[in-house]
Amino acid sequence: MRMNFAARLAAACAIVVVCTAGAQAQQKPCLTASKFGPEDQIGNLNYVTPAKTLAASKLVTRGKAYRLGIETNKDTPAFPPRTFSITVVQPGQSAGATLGPTKSTYNDDLITGWVGIGSQLDGLGHVGVDNLYFNCHKAPDFAMADGLKKLGVENVPAVATRGVLLDMAGYFNTDIVKEGTAFNRAEIEGAMKRQGIQAIEKGDVVLFHTNWLKLLGKDNKRFGSVGPGLGREGAKYLASLEVAMVGTDTPNFEVVPFEKGAGLFEVHQILLALNGIHILENMNTEKMVKDKAWEFLFTLGPARLTGGVQAIINPIAIR
Repeated sequence: MRMNFAARLAAACAIVVVCTAGAQAQQKPCLTASKFGPEDQIGNLNYVTPAKTLAASKLVTRGKAYRLGIETNKDTPAFPPRTFSITVVQPGQSAGATLGPTKSTYNDDLITGWVGIGSQLDGLGHVGVDNLYFNCHKAPDFAMADGLKKLGVENVPAVATRGVLLDMAGYFNTDIVKEGTAFNRAEIEGAMKRQGIQAIEKGDVVLFHTNWLKLLGKDNKRFGSVGPGLGREGAKYLASLEVAMVGTDTPNFEVVPFEKGAGLFEVHQILLALNGIHILENMNTEKMVKDKAWEFLFTLGPARLTGGVQAIINPIAIR
């Protein structure tokens, strides 16, 4: 029996619907999707709202400011093969020449090297999982040689929020926390209890102090190759608290040697790719620990390098 046109069209449509439904059922959700929607490029910094900033401003009771950045120069240890140098030049002023009737002279500087050196911000386009980065961006689609087309550090907003400093050297009762020491939930909550910190809140910046910077310039090989730091379970715990940023006074940020069974820089993956939490490295918190500045107003405005993966930074903490 021949099927009329209307019947054939209905049958074809039914097949398409069934096949589409089957394909959708087999399709897995994106591993790194943002809870803030497909256009999001700043992750948990969305939690730093005007209300959050206003509340954090009330933590300023003494008016004392701390710069958290370290000096950056050719001797600053960095993850291989990163290097850094600065060259000062005097354009058009060779052999003592001057410019104009007032004999103006000036110096300019050139930077040759990598951005991920010294006190730095790791942007959300820095570390991924099998070439998949935060909010479902695939490396071939956005990671170009002339800059990231998504997730560049130029998207990082002005940050002014509550900061919390956890003194891990004090918690472990040691001058410098030993390399390979992981900070997980027990250690985080233990340090909080010791310092009288009631809670870590949504949109906070959490900093860890280990005194590791004491090695800088004294044992650069040890300083740059290993270190204490955040563990996998600790990273997941902070992510569950919906913090905005996490930082340490170490160059590797996470614990090195890595925890047993951990992948290469897996903590970076957990925070950056899976949860949209920015990372801060080489934060100088020594003076804050001396003053017991455990809670404070944290401020940051990184250089807006279009398509940049990282940024050299000098955050300011105020209490």
